[in-house]
Amino acid sequence: MFNITFIFENGEPVTISAIAGEKLLDVAKKANVAIDAPCSGNGVCGKCRVRLVSGYLDAPINRHITTEEYNAGWRLACVAQVCGDAEIEVPDIANAYRSRMKIANLDSPEEVAIFENLYSQLMGAGLAMESDLSFLPLELAEPSLEDTMPDNERVLRAVEEATGVAVQNIMMPYTVLKHLSWVLRESGFQVKCVISRDQDRILIRDILPASNTDPIVGFALDLGTTSLAGVLVDLQTGKILAKASCGNGQIRYGADVINRIIESDKLGGRKRLQDAVVKESIVPMLAQMYRTSGVNPRRIYRMVLAGNTTMNHLALGLYANPVRMEPFVPSFFSTDYLYVRDINLKMNPLAELIVAPNIGSYVGGDITAGALVSMIWNRPEMSLFIDLGTNGELVFGNEEFLMSCACSAGPAFEGGDISCGMRATDGAVEACTIDKETMEPTMTVVGGGAPAGICGSGIIDIIAELFRCGIINGKGKFVREGERILHDEHGMGSYVLAWKKDAGGVKDVTINEVDIDNFIRAKGAIFSATQTMLQSLGFDASVIERVYVAGGIGSGINMKNAVTIGMFPDIPLENFHYIGNSSLTGAYAMLLSSQAREKVFELARSMTYLELSNEPGYMDEFVAASFLPHTDASLFPSVKVD
Repeated sequence: MFNITFIFENGEPVTISAIAGEKLLDVAKKANVAIDAPCSGNGVCGKCRVRLVSGYLDAPINRHITTEEYNAGWRLACVAQVCGDAEIEVPDIANAYRSRMKIANLDSPEEVAIFENLYSQLMGAGLAMESDLSFLPLELAEPSLEDTMPDNERVLRAVEEATGVAVQNIMMPYTVLKHLSWVLRESGFQVKCVISRDQDRILIRDILPASNTDPIVGFALDLGTTSLAGVLVDLQTGKILAKASCGNGQIRYGADVINRIIESDKLGGRKRLQDAVVKESIVPMLAQMYRTSGVNPRRIYRMVLAGNTTMNHLALGLYANPVRMEPFVPSFFSTDYLYVRDINLKMNPLAELIVAPNIGSYVGGDITAGALVSMIWNRPEMSLFIDLGTNGELVFGNEEFLMSCACSAGPAFEGGDISCGMRATDGAVEACTIDKETMEPTMTVVGGGAPAGICGSGIIDIIAELFRCGIINGKGKFVREGERILHDEHGMGSYVLAWKKDAGGVKDVTINEVDIDNFIRAKGAIFSATQTMLQSLGFDASVIERVYVAGGIGSGINMKNAVTIGMFPDIPLENFHYIGNSSLTGAYAMLLSSQAREKVFELARSMTYLELSNEPGYMDEFVAASFLPHTDASLFPSVKVD
């Protein structure tokens, strides 16, 4: 056995024992050390870079590590094997998903407006924004020698008198009963019950002194593959009491759902994946919101979770392997009778867990919740709803019908499969323009410091600008020469955004032809999915009147550039609308309104799911879309190259 010590720029070192031949990345996972590994250790992405400070590792030189970097101690954790004691420096960027990942600012005027507009839009569609959870105040007669009625019966009869619901239809669970007598006597028999009413049945969820001022609170959570966002809500007023976001701790097991499913199928994997998202991500996020709002966790009576089908399975600790295996049958589309305690979260003992319904293996509750928010189900015009993330999910239709599909865009939108790609953390280039004559870039960097890499929105801008300036052709190959155009020994071209001396990393920040090709395939997957879905209905892109874009990357996308590279259909730019984190706002609506919740389940039942892998024309469409902007230029009449 050998001792492996992981050290960090900020934080205490972590030491763990390891055996000879063990992969360093696997050792890090056992030690709960986060190393960025989007490809889940398959040696493809080159992102799991660590530095050997002292000791020994068996690690060959590979295409992701130059000789100079190797001599400086840099290694890939996925290929490095333990062969002795070692001290390993983990770059801070590998842990950035925990603390500094750029998430949509839920307090920004734009995001606040999205929540406010949603409220009015749903009301306008006839959905009452009212919760079925409420307070019921009771003034009870104190027992005496003449009145020896048991405490529970005293409360039940008072509830019957106040509501008209027969005693036999009023339920008082054990969690209420066990502290009932104490609350009654401490409050002088002046109490209020937290009840939920379903037609002619009432469930008493809690009993509190009448003087207690705690609100009835709910928790809405967007469970994304890369990041999480949540809100605590006063269910009587609709007021948002606290907001928070963080990275998904499952990232160290892979950037995509397939790798995470594979990891979950290993010994102890389901618990590891569940703990990574619940204990490492949700619990700290909730703790932050409790501190800022003063909310008592016992006053949270409902949680709504919206995530893709795989994330739902992994959060619940369910066997997820059938999701990725033909015939792609998940454990559930929709389910009832779940409680927050089932996933080891501490809230009110009776707090329900409502999972937004899935409609397919790769179209989950984040999309059904998002479809509610898009409002396309309540409008006559033909609209396209796109949720951009690790996967691309689409819904097309109007008030008469809805069809959905999902495409595997891969990790490119999150910076994966890109040599200098990174998630939207400090140091990521998120926007860029290029001067046609000088080929000099002007960049916007997350955090405002030196550029260290490129995130999804930045990649879209860079490729669009390179194409617009005639620096690359439709195949993504470099056709101009200049100071910023480099070629390696194999003739592969690359464009330098920032030289090493000006960059925040250990090498030049570049984008090369392989990167561009990878991203062209990712954008091609989005557009070909759109085309295939339309053609299955006998339509083409000309029928699309509006496009609603959601997802974290959506907030930073330059829509014109997204059209230029052929990712979105070529419609007037004023018809594109960013609708924020629709998964979160949809979960918020489901939390607050029983009717909105019922509408989401109705949409899930009525929405047609198109499995692209079964569509014979999909691959042809994908090949055609793997060009800038497309092999059929007539589909993009507005795209002009200088």
